[in-house]
Amino acid sequence: MSKKSSNFVAVLEEKQHIGQLFDRIASTYDGLNHGLSLNIDRRWRRKTVSLMAPAKHVLDVAIGTADLTIEMLRQGKVEQVTGIDLSDQMMAIGQGKVERMKDLANEQVQFVHANAQAMPFEDASFDGVTCAFGCRNFSNLDEGLREMYRVLKPGGQVTILEFSYPTRRYIRVLYDFYFTHVLPTIGRIVSRDKTAYTYLNKSVKSFCWGEAFAQHLHDAGFKEESFETLTFGIATIYTAIK
Repeated sequence: MSKKSSNFVAVLEEKQHIGQLFDRIASTYDGLNHGLSLNIDRRWRRKTVSLMAPAKHVLDVAIGTADLTIEMLRQGKVEQVTGIDLSDQMMAIGQGKVERMKDLANEQVQFVHANAQAMPFEDASFDGVTCAFGCRNFSNLDEGLREMYRVLKPGGQVTILEFSYPTRRYIRVLYDFYFTHVLPTIGRIVSRDKTAYTYLNKSVKSFCWGEAFAQHLHDAGFKEESFETLTFGIATIYTAIK
């Protein structure tokens, strides 16, 4: 088996326990994310929400510590959010952040422990669906996207923010060095977890992006798929309509 194939298999195995992985690093997740990205991830979320169509009730898939949900509320794009995740520890931190927001009724955001590939919701339950940095953690991307399509109302928009891979040669070299050596080392020291930030690197490299990801959206039933790259292609925003 080639090194690339063995890495792909390893990533699939780690995805089976993704909730436990994020439970382990929940307490340091926000600080590391913002610090290691030099706060660029905040700008990515602001841009993502700016591309959202206003919606009354949104499902935030892989809500985690609720950064995207909070940005939606700050920009006034939504009235109510239901967030799902497999990590109870991440959601506990997210709930605490939501509760500390001034002028926000707690009932505006509901946290639910659920698998994105088998959501406990009726068909056409939500006006919009979002997901930030969660799709690459699905053990089956197509199943997750089909579930998003199922629970979305006709005419509703799905908005996805996900890591991608730079196409410019020199940017890619720097990106590879940072993701292969710098990020895993700092992540391991701060989080005291030997595998979590190594998984991040492997999961990004084994994932699809750009036209390939847009094709997965199309295959799930969505239409009007489009995408916009951010920061030299390090991240990409995808939108589509049911």
